[in-house]
Amino acid sequence: MRNIIYALLIIGCLVACQQQTQQESAITPAPESFIRIDGQNLILPNGSKFLIKGTNLGNWLNPEGYMFGFNKTNSPGRINQMLCEMVGPDFVAEFWKQFKDNYITREDIEFIASTGANTIRLPFHYKLFTDEDYMGLTAAQDGFARIDSVVGWCRDNHLYLILDMHDAPGGQTGDNIDDSYGYPWLFDSEPSQQLFCDIWRKIADYYKNEPVILGYELINEPIAPYFENMEELNAKLEPLHKRAVAAIREVDRNHIILLGGAQWNGNFRPFTDSTYDDKIMYTCHRYGGEATQAAIQEIIDFRDRVNLPMYMGEIGHNREAWMNAFCHVMEENNIGWTFWPYKKIDNSAFAGIKAPEGWESIVAFSEAPRSTYKEIRDARPEQEKAKAALLEFIRNSRIEQCIIQKEYIQSLNLKVR
Repeated sequence: MRNIIYALLIIGCLVACQQQTQQESAITPAPESFIRIDGQNLILPNGSKFLIKGTNLGNWLNPEGYMFGFNKTNSPGRINQMLCEMVGPDFVAEFWKQFKDNYITREDIEFIASTGANTIRLPFHYKLFTDEDYMGLTAAQDGFARIDSVVGWCRDNHLYLILDMHDAPGGQTGDNIDDSYGYPWLFDSEPSQQLFCDIWRKIADYYKNEPVILGYELINEPIAPYFENMEELNAKLEPLHKRAVAAIREVDRNHIILLGGAQWNGNFRPFTDSTYDDKIMYTCHRYGGEATQAAIQEIIDFRDRVNLPMYMGEIGHNREAWMNAFCHVMEENNIGWTFWPYKKIDNSAFAGIKAPEGWESIVAFSEAPRSTYKEIRDARPEQEKAKAALLEFIRNSRIEQCIIQKEYIQSLNLKVR
């Protein structure tokens, strides 16, 4: 009897192990389920070539002042501070929750897909994955929940997703776009670099089996061109890339990693080694200048030299004729692109947000001197009207309330139904 019991236990263990293996294989996609790199090309799982065409969900998880119509109040931290001074922190916390719930929804992703776009770039702030105060939350940050929503919406609409750390610990740029303190402290701070790598490792571990994600863009527009020690900072960029890539590869061998050049993703001279990983590609940005191949020839030459894909992560804020011409130049040179931004107040976006009634008083407060408490009190608009305008901004930001910028979309050789 004892032998029979032992035999049954062994059979039960074998069956359980087999079932666990089957379950793991069911939820773990094969490596060929992910977009891969072949020389200068991105290759779909079906073997066909893939050229990125899409837009950026800027301002949603990394607010920027000009997308609200602000000038001086231009970074996430400054926007939050200004709003708290105007209507108080409790109302602002609720404002940010409703903002995140409404600014980007499933309907936005469906609209983007309807244009013929195939990719979305999602900028995010590193604080969404820490216990630091950010957009009304502290210890209960919602970074994974927000990105999970977009992943699901993209899957349902056959879109790929690029995760872009737009604001890195310490600041990687030294300007408002990274929510920093006026210098790219990331490159001089060991704790910030470790946190940077830890967050990317956590994100990669969480999404390692998600084929909807095309890749991880480590940092946006590192090292602004304002600093006397710019070359010294540039020399620290590639070593940080290698460190972050190594951290990601501890948990994720599936996804492509995107590396942006220094000085607004435009200078690739600091990069001397493209062989330390077999799934890296490069990303550049361009606003203005001539819409010709000559204008980006240095970038093309770098791409040809390393023989890896190049992608234009940001274009926009220009005339329709310029964008149309530049899109042709990029596509003729096998460079995909994502337009910046998808949505903002007024125009020069896929979807324009109408300014609410009374919005001018909020803009005026954002521009007013507020370096003393007296200046804050003197500049503060009427509370209830300011709150009403903020809530109306949220309502107006929903895609069904936006003004679709058909000419902008069509200039990118996309369509509007």
